[in-house]
Amino acid sequence: MEPHLTVITLAVDDLERAMRFYRDGLGMPTEGIVGEEFENGAVVFFRLQGGLTLALWPRTSLALDTGLKIAAPTGPAVSLGHNVSSRQAVDEIMNRAEAAGAQVIKAPRPTFYGGYAGCFQDPDGHLWEIVFNPGIPG
Repeated sequence: MEPHLTVITLAVDDLERAMRFYRDGLGMPTEGIVGEEFENGAVVFFRLQGGLTLALWPRTSLALDTGLKIAAPTGPAVSLGHNVSSRQAVDEIMNRAEAAGAQVIKAPRPTFYGGYAGCFQDPDGHLWEIVFNPGIPG
């Protein structure tokens, strides 16, 4: 297996709400909901840099597709990181996310490694870290 990812799929409770959060709130471009003509096929795709795709798929559809039962979230299992080029960019994105309905988990602050970071959860509880790390290009 080559060590790279091509799609990250987030299970969501309300596809329209999740699409609005990422599209309208965070400004990620998308063609909107596609696949509605297929049973359990409605999905939203966001093309990210580097060929990565972020997909939003209803939690029930993902459960049906995998055969797994829907379970209540138990806490942070994964954090999605978005590295930016400045402390100001961290503040701007965190403010934008909060205005769009995100819950701020950790307000932006200096990190132990000389960077600056904050965390929020999207309306479905997915954890994002917005970070300025001077050792990683933004």
